[in-house]
Amino acid sequence: MGMRRGTIRCLAVLAGILAFARGGLAASPLPADFVYLRDVDPSILQDMRYATANNFVGRVLNGYEAGECIVTRSVGAALRRVQQDLRPRGLSLKMYDCYRPQRAVDDMYVWAQDGHETAAQHRYNPKMSKADLFRLGYIARRSGHSTGKAVDLTIVQLPLRQVRPFDPAADYADCTGPQTLRAPDSSVDMGAGYDCSDEKAHTGSRAITADQRKWRDTLVSAMAKQGFVNFRLEWWHFSLPGPGNTAYDFPIAKP
Repeated sequence: MGMRRGTIRCLAVLAGILAFARGGLAASPLPADFVYLRDVDPSILQDMRYATANNFVGRVLNGYEAGECIVTRSVGAALRRVQQDLRPRGLSLKMYDCYRPQRAVDDMYVWAQDGHETAAQHRYNPKMSKADLFRLGYIARRSGHSTGKAVDLTIVQLPLRQVRPFDPAADYADCTGPQTLRAPDSSVDMGAGYDCSDEKAHTGSRAITADQRKWRDTLVSAMAKQGFVNFRLEWWHFSLPGPGNTAYDFPIAKP
């Protein structure tokens, strides 16, 4: 009986060690220069689309194990300064995407080449086939997001406007349609939805209203003040120039 109790205790200790080891692996630290944005500024809102089905692919992308914004330390500090500029005006940043694992970029490429067109996908690129997205420069085989120095974001007005949950089966208008008919989003009306592959989403598009232009200018100005550069085809995409352009492929996990 004593021998049996001793064996049980040994097995329990071993199980504890294995559990600890698994927990340690799950909570592996980020590369040295990366941070969770919520640790830098928890007031910045996050709506991480590629960790959900609410995106142009229509499912969670490879590598997005959690809906968390991860960026380099310099980008996090700069975003915090942008937020400090916006908050006194009753505004807040909202993140759509931050660091993007290379495996997610590869996942986008495979999706774009599979030849399968869907009605949901055409909400995001209403005038072209998805194979054209790479040819026209809307998606690339290598993304600045994988360096942790590029971000996709928008502005929301405070207090935050409540919107209905996204319904993947709903018949929403395409990304160039009126905001009230597009997939729900708490963002101010930028004239075209996030991830819209269309000329109307080009930052300098003239096919938008004066109010929509005002919001785009507000975002670009606030970001430029902290050194961010906008990508002209996408009003939501900004990068922070500087050294350190290594592409990473670690998964996005809970902190």
